[in-house]
Formats: sequence, C-alpha cells, structure tokens
Amino acid sequence: MNFRRGYQKEEPEINLVPLIDVLLVILIFLMVSTTYTKFAELRINLPKADAEKQHDRPNQINIAVDTAGRYVIESTPVNTVDPEVLSEHMRKAAGNLSDPVIVINADANATHQSVIRVMEAARIAGYSHITFTAESRTAR
Repeated sequence: MNFRRGYQKEEPEINLVPLIDVLLVILIFLMVSTTYTKFAELRINLPKADAEKQHDRPNQINIAVDTAGRYVIESTPVNTVDPEVLSEHMRKAAGNLSDPVIVINADANATHQSVIRVMEAARIAGYSHITFTAESRTAR
C-alpha cells in the first residue's frame, strides 16, 4: 500500500535570516571590542645627536629660526616670512660662493612651517645642500 500517493517531497530549505542575524551580532561584537591605536604604523626612532662638533666650513650659510618664526641669516635679522625675500637674503649672504651648504639652526619649539619656509627659500635660490644642527646631549 502506498500511503504517500499525492504527497510531494519537499525540498530542504535553508533560512538565511538567522544566519545573517548571527553574523551581524559577531560583526558588532568585533567592532566594539577592537581597540584602534592612532599612528600605530608610524613607529619612529629619532636619531640622537652624539657626534662631535664639525668644524666651520667656509661655504656654508647659517640660518637661525626661533620659536616666534623670526629668521636670522648670517647674524642679520630678516623681518619677513616670504620665501622669495628669504631667498634674496640667502643669495646676498652667499656672495660669490657656488652652491653653499644651508645650515638651519631651528629652535626645538619652532614651527614646522617656519623651517619649511627656509627650505623653500633655498630651493628658490637654487641651493640644494641643506642640513640641520642639533645640540649634543652631553654638551650641557
């Protein structure tokens, strides 16, 4: 005897709604429990200035930058923040030197922009050799 005559076989069905609910709960849990650190990819070890003092070179131009963003080029104060004017003062200080070394003596609390202005002025003047000075830790 066939009791299932007219009865069609049901295809199995996978209900995705509970699966999506579980995945969303897991995603929310991971987002809440994850800690985000700022600048984690920028682990920088700054160099230390423990080298001996270099002797003065005759083909260098010393430029000082203080915390207020004022400039002094070879003991001459310059009252401008325009890189074009700074480059003219650099050319005057260089005189007849060919490709002098620009030595930037920036205060530790000087703004980044004031140092960049000196670098931009050196580029405008056509000087490509730029260096920075640092105070030795043992020289105090």
